[in-house]
Amino acid sequence: MPLFLTDEQSMLRDSARQFVSETAPVSHMRGLRDANDATGFSRDLWKQFAEMGFTSILIPEAEGGLGLGHVEAGVVLEEIGRNLTPSPFLSTSVGGVSALSTGGEALRQAWFPRIASGDAVIALAIDEGAKHRPSQVALQAERSGNGFKLTGTKSFVAHGHVADLIVVAARTAGSAGEDKGITLFAVEKGVANLSASPERLADASIASRLTFEGVEVDADAVIGEVDEGWTGLSRILSGTRVAASAEMLGVGGGAMDMTLGYLRERKQFGVAIGSFQALQHRAAHLYSEMEVARAAVLKAQQALDAGDPNAERAALVAKAMTGLATTLAVQEGVQMHGGIGMTDEYDIGFYMKRGRVLAEMFGDTNWAADQLARMSGY
Repeated sequence: MPLFLTDEQSMLRDSARQFVSETAPVSHMRGLRDANDATGFSRDLWKQFAEMGFTSILIPEAEGGLGLGHVEAGVVLEEIGRNLTPSPFLSTSVGGVSALSTGGEALRQAWFPRIASGDAVIALAIDEGAKHRPSQVALQAERSGNGFKLTGTKSFVAHGHVADLIVVAARTAGSAGEDKGITLFAVEKGVANLSASPERLADASIASRLTFEGVEVDADAVIGEVDEGWTGLSRILSGTRVAASAEMLGVGGGAMDMTLGYLRERKQFGVAIGSFQALQHRAAHLYSEMEVARAAVLKAQQALDAGDPNAERAALVAKAMTGLATTLAVQEGVQMHGGIGMTDEYDIGFYMKRGRVLAEMFGDTNWAADQLARMSGY
């Protein structure tokens, strides 16, 4: 497929760009941070996302959604990243919808309408250590009566302290490090023996450490098949990796645009510093790296939408490439801004912080490259 947006996708991009830039620019994030907002995002803004139809992009038409794909979801996420907008879109409208789509009809009927209306926030509880290692799931799910009892901890769960539903990867057989024996569960808010310890990350977003102390769920909470959750989890993670890459692309693009604007405006020795050849070379290099990353993300989105068997590989390529390109964008941005780039009053530093958090989400560049090498037999 051609690596450019269709006319309809371009119209969605223009609509999302105008909406997000006007309702939730960088100052919106700064305001939430300065107010030490305990939620981490604006619920009113989340409802506005729903009114625009964004929350239901991946929900099938037959189930009350727009029936669009990962390309369209990525269009919205790029604008979220460009404006550093705190939002549960990634975990809810991509991760949550993808997870529930692999489950039974009852779960979809219960939660899709709430996601579409902006009344629900979904969290993904996958990782348990400092790094993304999905096969290292150790949280235990033991059979208890008609259901299961969950015991263990999850780390860095975005929106975990306010989520209405938490998708939990647990081990029902085997041991940590094995692909088999993993089961996905839908755990609702307020269940007994579940506690959340929220902490602010470098970018002022909030993630939680969740502690399960014998949390009891019934059999209806199982998403997919018992012991066979790895295939569904891999599919969910591929989608969220590409979604995180799209948001990261927006972060890198926003930082690049801000830097190029500064090069045109800032004068030294009576001329704009953008006229200096050394800075022009660096700006050109940055632009080319961002375009390569953009192509990788769009290719992965198209592969996911087409059900391509190589979609997982494409998602890993997108995550790795976007991590490299966005890191370059934010580092060059801070450096080319000089001293002002190190101040809290100027926005460029916020792009570096958000880019760093997104680079770690669902696997960093080194992890993605390692997975690709293993898939290729190296």
